Amino acid sequence: MHLVVTHENADFDAVASLLGAVKLYPTARALLPNRLNRNVRDFLTLYGDEFPFLWPHELPQGHVTRLTVVDTQHIPPLRGLDAQTVCRVIDHHARAPHLSEGVIATLQDTGATVTLLVEEIKAQHIPLSPREATLLLLGIYEDTGSLLYSSTTPRDVYAAAWLMEQGAAMEVVRQFLKYPLSEEQQTLYRRLIDAMQTYSISGHVIMVATATAERYIEEISTLAHKLRDLFEPDALFLLVAMEDHIQLVARSTTDAIDVGFIAGMFGGGGHARAAAALVRGVNVEEVHAQLLDLLHRSVRPSVTVGDIMSRGVHTLSPHDTVARAAEMMARYGHEGFPVVEGGRVVGVLTRREIDKALHHKLGNSAISRIMRKGEIYVTPHDSVEKLQEVMTREGIGQVPVVNGDQVIGIVTRTDLIKLWSAAPSASRAAQMVRRMEEVMPAALLQLLREAGRIAAEQGDTLYIVGGFVRDLLHRTNSQNHVPYPDIDLVVEGDAIRLARRLAQQYGGQVRSHQRFGTAKWLLPPALQLSKAHGQSMPSAETHVDVATQGLPPALDFVTARMEFYEHPTALPEVERSSIKQDLHRRDFTINTLAICLAPDRFGELLDFYGGEHDLQRGLIRVLHSLSFVEDPTRILRAVRLEQRLGFQIEARTLELLQGAIDLLDRVSGERILHELLLILREAEPERALSRLDALGVLRQVHPALRADAWAVQRMAALRQAREGTPWERVKPAEGHYLSILTFRMDQAALEQLITRLHVPGQLADTLRQVELLRRTRLPLLEEPQRPSRLYALLAPFDTHSLLIAWLGSEDAIVRAQLAQFESELRGVQPIIDGHYLRRVFKLRPGPIYRQIIDALRGARLDGEVVTLEDEHAWVERWLSERADGMVTAEAQRWGERDDSHG
Repeated sequence: MHLVVTHENADFDAVASLLGAVKLYPTARALLPNRLNRNVRDFLTLYGDEFPFLWPHELPQGHVTRLTVVDTQHIPPLRGLDAQTVCRVIDHHARAPHLSEGVIATLQDTGATVTLLVEEIKAQHIPLSPREATLLLLGIYEDTGSLLYSSTTPRDVYAAAWLMEQGAAMEVVRQFLKYPLSEEQQTLYRRLIDAMQTYSISGHVIMVATATAERYIEEISTLAHKLRDLFEPDALFLLVAMEDHIQLVARSTTDAIDVGFIAGMFGGGGHARAAAALVRGVNVEEVHAQLLDLLHRSVRPSVTVGDIMSRGVHTLSPHDTVARAAEMMARYGHEGFPVVEGGRVVGVLTRREIDKALHHKLGNSAISRIMRKGEIYVTPHDSVEKLQEVMTREGIGQVPVVNGDQVIGIVTRTDLIKLWSAAPSASRAAQMVRRMEEVMPAALLQLLREAGRIAAEQGDTLYIVGGFVRDLLHRTNSQNHVPYPDIDLVVEGDAIRLARRLAQQYGGQVRSHQRFGTAKWLLPPALQLSKAHGQSMPSAETHVDVATQGLPPALDFVTARMEFYEHPTALPEVERSSIKQDLHRRDFTINTLAICLAPDRFGELLDFYGGEHDLQRGLIRVLHSLSFVEDPTRILRAVRLEQRLGFQIEARTLELLQGAIDLLDRVSGERILHELLLILREAEPERALSRLDALGVLRQVHPALRADAWAVQRMAALRQAREGTPWERVKPAEGHYLSILTFRMDQAALEQLITRLHVPGQLADTLRQVELLRRTRLPLLEEPQRPSRLYALLAPFDTHSLLIAWLGSEDAIVRAQLAQFESELRGVQPIIDGHYLRRVFKLRPGPIYRQIIDALRGARLDGEVVTLEDEHAWVERWLSERADGMVTAEAQRWGERDDSHG
């Protein structure tokens, strides 16, 4: 027997989940609990006959082979259960600590459990009656506060909309959710309001109310919902003394306050956001005191130091000199350093103390003389309030973060300011995950989940950074399931170790570069992945074929690092650092966004430098005033992004860009060419090239390099004006665009450009071929040429060069002859070939073959020959006109030799 059960005091989400489960498992039996909420009981009184529910007394005897538990993670003690029973839990909360590892759990963060089941019903095209759709919608609406609670996710909204399409009756939903309180409930409700007390614990607003009822009153949970909606605290606890017990009902809006744990300490249960307990043998004042004690001991801070700190930290020894400290400060740009001796924080040194010491010429003095002494630090678990207290007491803006006996990071006044200015968004991580699901193959997303989990197990944190996150927010890649999304993965820790661990678990090979802390994991042909919670009901693992499931052939991992430039335009030196410092080394604010892949932070958006704000405003902004000085190739990148995204370069950034253009002279040609080729691979490269031309950037690369209206028009024509021409199937590539850009250069200027940019061989040959064609052939084509002459002029040039010449020429006769050659003449060949010449004419192979065939092709092009007989006669005439005794004798000797071999 397959049984589906839920929790006692069942609400609509619980009972609707019973229905959803039996729709998915038609042979299962849905068992109602002993106690139902009043509105649910009244609904079933009216409509219960239409649903396949069993009351407890109707449960048949027999062995329960499968047990499905919905909207709770507590396995009820039922007859018929034994060690062989396969248990599955379907719930919308995180896995409870008490849940056995042997239980199959389908858990996802949605506003209602029934949402998970409705998604599966929809996916399997299972039909619903209007009454079934109504009950399922009641479950979603009740648990999400009619889609208004902060725990509501887009998935709940989509599921609700689909149920309305299936005929759910909104009038019935309204009738049973807007249920009036009984007279006893109203009296108790007023008492609870009068007794409500507010506490601030670890930065959370927690409200507790106590009251006494003369007799048992049902559905205290209904009052808890109403009081939570009225006061909107982070957590609410009701203690109601009734007859011989005290009923505790708790609600929470944050994972930091686990009411399930607290209720469990009183002998009750539930989950992190909703729980209850029946307490006997003590009075309400004692329970109240115990509750407050538990809250102070168990509530986590709303935001901890670990949430805002930067990991990885540079420290000083008390024996280091002031000059050394000043050098470190200049190198890393920090405002202060922890001073550590023997693994213990013994003080803090700030820029203020260093500047004063240097002013007094104390550069060679030990910093122990000037540092702020003491064990000044916080832990990653401390609250922000504790951090503020330390900063205020010590008068410092940088505080070391210590975990155990190790300094693991630093937290600054700037981190606090950014925390206060950040817009709160409880469902932002879920929103980011949903966006990733829309654009990323499911197998790839699950592989990233697994990689994030494995990184966390080894003490590291994995992030997606850069362009993928930018485009995810900007939605430039909004098409579903990009085959190989361009994903940059940064490891706050050890990227090489993570890649090797992944290869060890899933197969494949790893190629690493120890100096730079980078690793490439070459994926195996197939992977065995654990399925994401809620992704599929039947199986815990799935076999994934890499080639067909949208997975890239390899994943690249980079250790979070800092970069240092010894002088302007130099290649950077690198050093391991935190994710915050890694993002700070990037070119523009919109590229500093990151998404955390750690299991407990999956989908969390990191935005230290205002990248999302600039995305919303459509701005390209550098992170600091020396950005273009350190790397002038960012000039080309800024323009490329500006034109691709339709943004504007921010005013100050544009000023800095223009001031650094001359520094391009000091950048290697290879790096400039690399950026130019990236621009030429854009969908409309002429937009960025025109902007670079207007800014004077192209002239700085070479004075003759232009992207004026002429070039812009030809580049657009390369994509749009080829229909009906011999080149309509040619796919535009960077070589075409670069050839247009250099088309009007003379030979000397082109060679200078090729040398300056170190243009590689094949591409350089293409540019030279186009220049030669323009200089030596196009002038001749201004007059009509007979076909054989046209062939002789153009045959040495490939089809791509002729396309550029066709685009570049403004002469109709030239363009017509280029098209004529490409469409009609290029493929013309005589019927007679070398084999024929050897077999029939007894000619020995040699240069004469090429002379005859080329001349014969010319005759065919000019219409002098048509058939094989024509060609044979033509060759005879050609040979007789050119033959002398030596040729004839040689041919004879070759023929005799050939006959002797026969």
